[in-house]
Amino acid sequence: MRAAQVSKLEGPESIEIVDIPEPEPTADGIVIDVHAAGVAFPDVLMSRGLYQIKPELPFVVGGEVAGIVREAPAGAHVRPGDRVVALTMLGNALAEVAVVPAGQVFALPDAVSLAAGAGLLFNDLTVHCALRTRGRLAAGETVLVHGAAGGIGTSTLRMAPAFGASRVVAVVSSEEKAAVARANGATDVVLTDGWAAAVKELTGGRGVDVVVDPVGGDRFTDSLRSLAPAGRLLVLGFTGGEIPTVRVNRLLLNNIDVIGVGWGAWVLSHPGYLTEQWAEVEPLLADGRIAPPQPVLYPLERTAEAVAALENRSALGKVVVTLR
Repeated sequence: MRAAQVSKLEGPESIEIVDIPEPEPTADGIVIDVHAAGVAFPDVLMSRGLYQIKPELPFVVGGEVAGIVREAPAGAHVRPGDRVVALTMLGNALAEVAVVPAGQVFALPDAVSLAAGAGLLFNDLTVHCALRTRGRLAAGETVLVHGAAGGIGTSTLRMAPAFGASRVVAVVSSEEKAAVARANGATDVVLTDGWAAAVKELTGGRGVDVVVDPVGGDRFTDSLRSLAPAGRLLVLGFTGGEIPTVRVNRLLLNNIDVIGVGWGAWVLSHPGYLTEQWAEVEPLLADGRIAPPQPVLYPLERTAEAVAALENRSALGKVVVTLR
């Protein structure tokens, strides 16, 4: 089978398309003919050996797939021929065949295409964890999201209203990205240059209830200042490169929270959590209350370019690689 493989830790440009053997079936594994696979920022870090988990070389990149079930164990919740999405977690997604534990495979609603489905799980379940489990989003609250034209950003824009947000403010770096944010449901869009003052004006000086921050860097302190009383800043990552620090007196004086959102770690420490998440998200996708993602598609041969788009922050929305 064809696969996108890293054999040397030199970044996205070192990803090669190779022919390798299909994975061996396992007792509880679902064999999936992969039609599309999503990529995410951990793929960038793993391609440079900078992620906290370092697979042995060579390894296949990608953590999520959409496709058709080829084989399933007796009694499994999906059957051959079913359209599914699945989490391979870290690696082994960008290949024509994947074998995934049954607990990480989910039936895809008819309303969602396979290409869109490949962009669902990693970002949408991360955002679900952020807003519902860790961020305690309540009905009528206002959410601000940094990097709003990226994968996590567009997921937040699509999902926050379904979870009760009355207003979703997108922070982007260009007018092109502003258009992407609006297309994904942003109530308001502000540019990064002067964003904090713009948000203060938009909210009449009150601030926002929740900040979703996958970027980090030098905007972190202004994010704290932009929170309303009892507001929560959700830390999802550091695509901006710099890991910020916080002066905790700011938390005390304004009664605000800084909350880490490590979705992968939460999944590992909370058995059954993935199933609980999908049970809440799937009906919202099925009836249109959460719109499916509108991914940027690359063919398998351009996987290196697809992953590089995340590193250089040129990606507009979720990035998905098509295999069939």
